Amino acid sequence: MSSSASNEKDPAERADPSLVKKARESPKDMTEDEWAELLTGMQYSVTRGHGTERPWTGLHNDTKGKGMFKCVCCNVDLFPSDYKFESGSGWPSFYDTQKLECGKSDNIERKSDGSFGMRRTEVLCKRCNAHLGHVFNDGPAPTGLRYCINSAALNFDKQ
Repeated sequence: MSSSASNEKDPAERADPSLVKKARESPKDMTEDEWAELLTGMQYSVTRGHGTERPWTGLHNDTKGKGMFKCVCCNVDLFPSDYKFESGSGWPSFYDTQKLECGKSDNIERKSDGSFGMRRTEVLCKRCNAHLGHVFNDGPAPTGLRYCINSAALNFDKQ
């Protein structure tokens, strides 16, 4: 299980199809052993272990093009590429999330995080509880938010 950015691709490209199907259809039923088998070492460390990849090393930091950034674990829609911006942080940054049909809610859970002596808001995938990164109040208009997301927590579905 390599941690290089070139190996942080969609698990569906290399994993057991039945395990991919389970992760995408019923992610809450996945065991930690199954997540470890499905994901690369870096993807597992970030999403299941609440880790952080080093800045400027992630596959999607420089990803451009039209499409949707999805959860690497369960493949739910998280961030439209139109909301991505260059924050200079070394991680993919977005100023908003993909809204559900109601227009108000999204697939992101926000949780207070006091680790490492900092007060931050952790963002997790609401569907599978994968750690994605953090959200800060220093982003651009129109939201003023900066979702600072680990590349290893994302798939990109290009349109």
